[in-house]
Amino acid sequence: MDLSRINDPSLLKDMNTKQLEEFAAEVRQFLIENLATTGGHLGANLGVVELTLALHKVYNSPVDRFIWDVGHQSYIHKILTGRGGQFDSLRQYKGLCGFPKRDESEHDVWETGHSSTSLSAAMGMAIARDLKKQDHSILPVIGDGALTGGMALEALNHIGHEKKNVTVILNDNEMSIAKNVGALHGALGRMRSAGKYNRAKDDLEWLLKKIPAVGGKIAQAAERLKDSMKYFVVPGMFFEELGFTYYGPVDGHDFEDLMENLNYARKTDGPVIVHVMTKKGKGYHPAETDVKDKWHGVGPYKIESGEKIKPVNAPPAWSSVISDALIKKAHGDERIVAVTPAMILGSKLEKFGEEFPDRLFDVGIAEQHATTMSAGLATQGMKPFLAIYSTFLQRGYDQVVHDVARQKLNVTFGIDRAGLVGADGETHQGVFDIAFLRSVPNMIISMPKDENEAQHLVHTAAEYDEGPFAIRYPRGNAKGVETDKQMRSIPVGSWEVLKEGTEAVILTFGTTIDMALDAADRLEKEGRSVRVVNARYIKPMDESMLHDIMKQGLPILTVEEAVLQGGFGSAVLEFAEENSYTSQWVRRMGVPDRFIEHGSVPKLWEEIGLTPDNMVKHLKELIPTKQQRA
Repeated sequence: MDLSRINDPSLLKDMNTKQLEEFAAEVRQFLIENLATTGGHLGANLGVVELTLALHKVYNSPVDRFIWDVGHQSYIHKILTGRGGQFDSLRQYKGLCGFPKRDESEHDVWETGHSSTSLSAAMGMAIARDLKKQDHSILPVIGDGALTGGMALEALNHIGHEKKNVTVILNDNEMSIAKNVGALHGALGRMRSAGKYNRAKDDLEWLLKKIPAVGGKIAQAAERLKDSMKYFVVPGMFFEELGFTYYGPVDGHDFEDLMENLNYARKTDGPVIVHVMTKKGKGYHPAETDVKDKWHGVGPYKIESGEKIKPVNAPPAWSSVISDALIKKAHGDERIVAVTPAMILGSKLEKFGEEFPDRLFDVGIAEQHATTMSAGLATQGMKPFLAIYSTFLQRGYDQVVHDVARQKLNVTFGIDRAGLVGADGETHQGVFDIAFLRSVPNMIISMPKDENEAQHLVHTAAEYDEGPFAIRYPRGNAKGVETDKQMRSIPVGSWEVLKEGTEAVILTFGTTIDMALDAADRLEKEGRSVRVVNARYIKPMDESMLHDIMKQGLPILTVEEAVLQGGFGSAVLEFAEENSYTSQWVRRMGVPDRFIEHGSVPKLWEEIGLTPDNMVKHLKELIPTKQQRA
């Protein structure tokens, strides 16, 4: 079948089990072939092929609402809803989004790229449905790893309390981005081993009621025994205690088992959990046998071998640079511990865990808990390093303000994926952290220009004793520079002149430094002299240098790969106002006031005008001509 020509899921309605199995194989092959070129979330989607087909066969999207938690497992859903022909553009600039996107299709009713939001969204939709006196199913599909998120547990509690008709599909593959942790994960494991308890209990009840005259009484008498047996057969009965009817475990790759239980759930009033067991990477050997889950999100690869297609002799990833510096520092300082919310692999902390197994803490998908736990560690004289993606740090903002900064605790935030991240798009662009952290008292914010400066900032943060310290670093590979053997402290708030100049100044940091140097070199060839400053401390700024620049009346161009509102450029303008430099010329370049979609980072830089060409243009407008100077 040509999957690119599918318009809607109705073709599934008349398929029998054998036809569904054949179709599932075609879908898997389609995914394997297309993602080998574009990259994407292969493992998660291979694991939910049968589940997605079964859901679309039993239910009727978009009347019935499918809500994909995280959304990286929605590729099959996209194929079935008319977007198979766009898969050659998946995650590419102006192409198909790798997550649900409401303006792509009426079948995408909820946009997400972070975990643990689907159940809250489902509750909101259920309330709206009931107030409007409508009758349709609401089906959040959530992974077992996402249940460690606080929002998911809060929503489960509320849905169960209100007895809303919501059917939660628990996609249990025993893994999220990495192996799941926590007591809830253990409870699910015990449920997996309990077998088809619910089906057995209902069959027993049906048989008892068939006994003439006394059947009903026997059934009632047996009810108390049956309920008490739950606690022996299925330890905890966590979901039923919350008010849900529990079905499962269900074989997520068996169509008959899936459809039987989904049809059963569809007829059940009140909140339902359908506990579906799936295998991540199902049907593609390299992904199916991947114990470290390196096939969760992948770039291009060779289909036959599964070999990843990567640049030869590329410098180390920024995450590795930071992790290696942390290991180096931790060898001499037993106070240092690493904390991460389910991102050991993404933040390259595996080696830290091998060397210090008792000093690495993966708390699961629980960013708020990770932040406050780090604060608790700091109160006891420890030096916690919280490795967290910029986009996920947003979820712990209250804890940063209330629990860390307010108490002036020594927590180091390793803000990974700071700046534009490319293919993952709007939900993952790490462009807000400067703006939301800069307003927090006691916070240090820094960003290194290369590997050597990065290790020195890690050392500085570990030695700092006056409050929280954030080190931002981008996605991708570092620059490949030599590093000093000995780490040293970089005075907090100090900047560095990278290129001298007398007519204007570019203040920038991190990923945009090379652009600034390029622009300054071009202008130098035209007889213009521009100074380039590595403003490695975003907060506090180098006020001594700023005073010197502004007293000279030099025009300033600030450049940041972050939102302009409340960002670094805004801080420079605030400094000018506070110090009465009323005639100072300051122009800002950065991310405009809108969400930036997916595409390669260079393409996105071009789209928002963050280029050397634009820097040259702005500086030519800022630097006075000879006539103006005269």
